[in-house]
Amino acid sequence: MKIIIIEDEKPAARRLQRMIEKLGVSVSFMLHSVEEAVEWFRSNEHPDLIFLDIQLSDGLSFEIFDAVEVKSAVIFTTAYDEYALRAFKLNSIDYLLKPIDDEELQEALEKYRNRIPARSIQLDFEEVKKMLVNPLDRQYKKRFTVKIGQHLKMITTEDIECFYSENKGTYIHTSNGRNYLLDTTLDALEDELSPDTFYRVSRKFFVNVKAIRDIIAYTNARLKLRLHKYSEQEIIVSRERVKGFKDWLG
Repeated sequence: MKIIIIEDEKPAARRLQRMIEKLGVSVSFMLHSVEEAVEWFRSNEHPDLIFLDIQLSDGLSFEIFDAVEVKSAVIFTTAYDEYALRAFKLNSIDYLLKPIDDEELQEALEKYRNRIPARSIQLDFEEVKKMLVNPLDRQYKKRFTVKIGQHLKMITTEDIECFYSENKGTYIHTSNGRNYLLDTTLDALEDELSPDTFYRVSRKFFVNVKAIRDIIAYTNARLKLRLHKYSEQEIIVSRERVKGFKDWLG
């Protein structure tokens, strides 16, 4: 497997290289700018896999794919915002949030090894760029319908404190302290919830910014949240999501 890293921060690139090689895979080359990457791709055989940062010193890495048709698989290594992460998932492009976690890196490599042959990477990038350029044009859900016995109840997003997963189910917790089972998954909700209002703080929780009552420093550089009503489980902002969460809060 031929791997290259495109990352403008050289210490971060070296750290990622060590992490990858610790998993028994060698890194063939490291590039640090759009200009350098374009020149390299024009004169070298393309790799099997690229670890790619979004914001490079001389522009966005998408510019590489505007200049050169690259057919390599891509894993993003990024601290980019929620719009980008949603787009990457929609287009089956894997990503790792900085600071990169060893376990998630290993999972991403396994996903690459076991992947179904990908569509054209160029087509994927065109879709990603569209979503990044026009995030405000998207329409997000304003209400959800839940079943209560033989009845259906509509719940507006304004009345939802959080979405959470438990025992393979996905639930709404409302501002009046009620829980309702949803016929969906948290992953599906990423494309339906407004990122201005909701943030996925971990694999188990989306929280409404208006529902946060307190934010507490927690172990291993994580954060613990307290909401106005929800108290069934601890809500912990996972370490790799802390920076994005703070940026989201503004």
